[in-house]
Amino acid sequence: MENPDETQYILFKNLLHSARNTIWGKDHDYANISSIKEFKEKVSIQDYDSLKPFINRLLKGEHNVLWPSKIKWFAKSSGTTSDKSKFLPVSKEAIKDCHYEGTKDLLASYCNEFPKSNLFDGKSLIIGGSHVINEMDHNTHYGDLSAVLLQNMSLFAKALRTPSLPIALMDDFEKKIELMAEESSRENVVSISGVPTWTIVLIKYLLKMTGQKDLKKIWPNLELYMHGGVSFAPYVEQFKGFIIDSNMHYRETYNASEGNFAAQLEENADDLVLLLENGIFYEFMPVSEYEKEHPITLQLDEVKINENYILVISTNAGLWRYVIGDTIKFTSTYPFKIKVTGRIKHFINAFGEEVVVENAEHAITEACKFTGAVVSEFTAAPVYFSDKENGRHEWLIEFDKEPNDLIEFGDVLDKSLQSVNSDYEAKRFKDIALKEPLIRVLENGTFHKWLDSKDQLGGQHKVPRLSNDRKYLEEILEFV
Repeated sequence: MENPDETQYILFKNLLHSARNTIWGKDHDYANISSIKEFKEKVSIQDYDSLKPFINRLLKGEHNVLWPSKIKWFAKSSGTTSDKSKFLPVSKEAIKDCHYEGTKDLLASYCNEFPKSNLFDGKSLIIGGSHVINEMDHNTHYGDLSAVLLQNMSLFAKALRTPSLPIALMDDFEKKIELMAEESSRENVVSISGVPTWTIVLIKYLLKMTGQKDLKKIWPNLELYMHGGVSFAPYVEQFKGFIIDSNMHYRETYNASEGNFAAQLEENADDLVLLLENGIFYEFMPVSEYEKEHPITLQLDEVKINENYILVISTNAGLWRYVIGDTIKFTSTYPFKIKVTGRIKHFINAFGEEVVVENAEHAITEACKFTGAVVSEFTAAPVYFSDKENGRHEWLIEFDKEPNDLIEFGDVLDKSLQSVNSDYEAKRFKDIALKEPLIRVLENGTFHKWLDSKDQLGGQHKVPRLSNDRKYLEEILEFV
């Protein structure tokens, strides 16, 4: 945090030195690259499709392709335009020096802030995914990142977690929730870790199973919830209803299949400290450069606060100048703190309104606040112009608690979007381009049925918040 530029440069040099004799390193002359500028000239921006031929070689058991150490694990992530799933290499260095190190940074900061914590006197409930044997080579495995990390935990960490590994790695998500609830309800759980959506599913099952209304009645020593994957803002009120304790603490982590990038290191902070020495070299691409033939990327000393950047990473698992698809903005440059603002492809810009996920989550949070609603899931997409009607946005929403007035909910959502997005506000002016949002309330469980149909229940799978076409929305409506 104190020496960000020097830290990143040393890490950059170490990454290139480590990979200089790999197939990729030789192809791109890593041994003779002496500067970041030269690195950018010799290595073009990559995505999964461009790295896929190299990753396929790793999946078949070949070594020293993108990274020198043997790759035994792959994190299975949501797919690209050409594949249902991505298989991202996870090296032993990435597991130890990136993913685990980021978690240790978060826990260390928490214990420093709360020295009387009893975090290590009980167990951590980890809500993870599953893994399977790779069919191409029986010496490698793939699965959700959470499953990969569970399998590689130290004996000490394994002793402090629940549920047991066979339950944690089950493929049948609904059966796993049932067994997880039964086993963990008998443990002294002091912390929970997982994506909010799936954590809520487990909590609801636990409360129904035990007949309790407060999770602290089941786990009186529960003190910390570590979350990530989606914005926590729409879920805050739900968790306050589940855990009735003003001393309950929450920490956000930005841990993706590609790496552990940032963590909330202070109580009540709404931004995350960028982790600069955990095996990842960062570049930041202005959104305006996306899909250009030779896009410009910036280093830490060039970025500005409150501007959207696409994250570009080079990692100790062999992802080089890789675009992960997330957009972030800086809230501070000393230390470097960020907020995740959305995904490159998760936005609505059908009418020039440029609505991003951050805008949508703010609007949902405000609408809940004003109408007493609690939203469990939502997605939105455009309704295109017709001969007789202007365009609009259609929102599919599941409520845990429906608003007192659905019309008011839609009105607050609309006005909140206008307050944070001037392009949307301009398009809404006198309904010239966009009519008011169409709010459609779905029966609880509809989104889960849709995810289940795509074999995406549990793990890191989540409902896309926004889409610039109606593909997802029309699929979900088939379950109504």
